[in-house]
Amino acid sequence: MEKYSVKFKSAFWGVSLLVSLAMPFISEAGVKCIDAEGEAVIVNNDVPSSKAEAIARAKWSAIEQSVGVEVKAQTVVQNFAVVDDAISKNIRGLVTGYKLILEDNRKDTFWVRINACIEPTKAQDALMSLALNNSLAVFIPARKPKVVSEHTGKHGTSLQTTDEYDETNVLSEKLIGKLIEQGYQVVDVAPTHAMDAADIERAVKSGNNMTVRSLMYKFLSNVLLIGKIDYAISTKKGEDVGYGISMPFHNVTVRLTYRLITRDKSSGKNIILQAGAEEAKGLAMSVEDATEKGLQALQGKITPIVLEALSKHIAGASKKISFTAKDVSDISTNFQIKEILQNTAWVTSVEEKKLGEFLVGYPENIVYLINSLVQKGFRLTNFTNYSVTMEYR
Repeated sequence: MEKYSVKFKSAFWGVSLLVSLAMPFISEAGVKCIDAEGEAVIVNNDVPSSKAEAIARAKWSAIEQSVGVEVKAQTVVQNFAVVDDAISKNIRGLVTGYKLILEDNRKDTFWVRINACIEPTKAQDALMSLALNNSLAVFIPARKPKVVSEHTGKHGTSLQTTDEYDETNVLSEKLIGKLIEQGYQVVDVAPTHAMDAADIERAVKSGNNMTVRSLMYKFLSNVLLIGKIDYAISTKKGEDVGYGISMPFHNVTVRLTYRLITRDKSSGKNIILQAGAEEAKGLAMSVEDATEKGLQALQGKITPIVLEALSKHIAGASKKISFTAKDVSDISTNFQIKEILQNTAWVTSVEEKKLGEFLVGYPENIVYLINSLVQKGFRLTNFTNYSVTMEYR
């Protein structure tokens, strides 16, 4: 799968996660039993802990297979124990049972294969609780003209065209680039073949919530930009436009119909952040070039609208988290910690309460804040959904 912005690399783990795509065999109704593999590094010869972590990773692999996600939760989160703890507080009975099939101590790592039984509905909820508010899945296919034959006579140009769908087009590519510049994590849905242009047209016209929700599950995104682009040849080259004047170029009008959608975490319902229709014109010697110019002009119109809607959404999603750094006894250390917090990705504000205590504005799941700080020298002591206690080393 092609991704833009931050590349979700398994290097965050420092170890490869092996996934078996063996066919699931059926257990009780509503439960999938799936073979999956997991591997963990052996630290300080602690084999039992490594085995437990490998089994936990294998369970997560089974969970992701049961839902059919494209972006793996393990690859976007560094501290697996934190994630496992965060999910277990909210989701019960996710893995209804598992059997250890094979295990192997490979000196530096411990590997396991298990068969885990999963409730897919609960698995969706578990994975979506890790979805990012600043992660955007984009799918905007364009219906474009392709000239089959062209003949220019004294009465203008005679064109024979056929339609083709371009799922990765100049509008979507440039829009994705602008979103990345603003710090959003963007996944281009088109290369994954998760949907086709006909699906997207039906979803936009009907407001199909199931289609939209399935895309959010697949890409662990809380925001989806979904739309379609159509065209019309307004004026052909050589056509009489009045007063004896012939049109020197083809004039193509391109139209975009779109929705920017998020998901209400409490109800699971889709919420439309922005919706609309925009159009732009392109002039060129060929119909194809005129269409491309129209798409470029359309991108210039839609980008500021999308960015403003996303900015309001992120600001509205931000919550206050109580952050405590243990054993801070001097102003200098306190200032260092405040500076680290302010420079942490997605932190919107840092308010100093007293030595070692801060109120942090943060729009994402608290596990992402913890993981960022662990990389900067902190060690986790305790956390809840709205508070975290760490030691600064």
